[in-house]
Amino acid sequence: MKILSQQVKENLLSHLLEFVTDNKKQLFEKIIQHRTKHITVVMEDIYQAHNASAVLRTCDCFGIQDVHIIENKNKYEVNPDVALGSSKWLNLIKHNSKENNTIDTFKKLRKNGYRIVATTPHKNDCLLEDLDINSKFALVFGTELEGLSDIAISNADEYVKIPMYGFTESYNISVSAAIMLHYLTEKLKNSKVDWRLKKIEITDIKLNWVRQVVKSSEQIERKFLKNL
Repeated sequence: MKILSQQVKENLLSHLLEFVTDNKKQLFEKIIQHRTKHITVVMEDIYQAHNASAVLRTCDCFGIQDVHIIENKNKYEVNPDVALGSSKWLNLIKHNSKENNTIDTFKKLRKNGYRIVATTPHKNDCLLEDLDINSKFALVFGTELEGLSDIAISNADEYVKIPMYGFTESYNISVSAAIMLHYLTEKLKNSKVDWRLKKIEITDIKLNWVRQVVKSSEQIERKFLKNL
């Protein structure tokens, strides 16, 4: 796909928005104000599609734009009955080009300024309320039965856990994500941290959203770019 300049993207967005209803445009404007890339979610080798799809729905509800899917042994497919369309409003980034993609994913995230925070009890862990939110961080979730891989745990920067007071040793992954994201996004919005999207990010996200709702958006886009 041809790489478009920022100005062309903005012009294209304005053109495509002409085919969007006023209600939908207002909804886009309202929702984009609460989107963030300050927090990103990573799911490692999830094989239970319904629970992972519930995490996508949770991410959309709390304004988390980027979700990274690590596929080592298990290929993840969205469960439409659980995700309820949430995946089309998110940036789903799959990591599956290597035999073990965990370390490569962590390297890419660190290159983009993220701390790797493993969601697992660990000797050096901190409680959810003590997690530093001042710099960007990636919350990494593992499978329900096995948790995160040893590679993920040994290569994480930090470890966070949710307090538990019962006999069960862990939360369901979708419940864990919901608890963490509710607490952390509220804490973020009540802080002085600059968590909002940059202008260039807003344009890219809106373009993807508009493409989801405009019929024949590809043809409209091709014609627009051809006439430039």
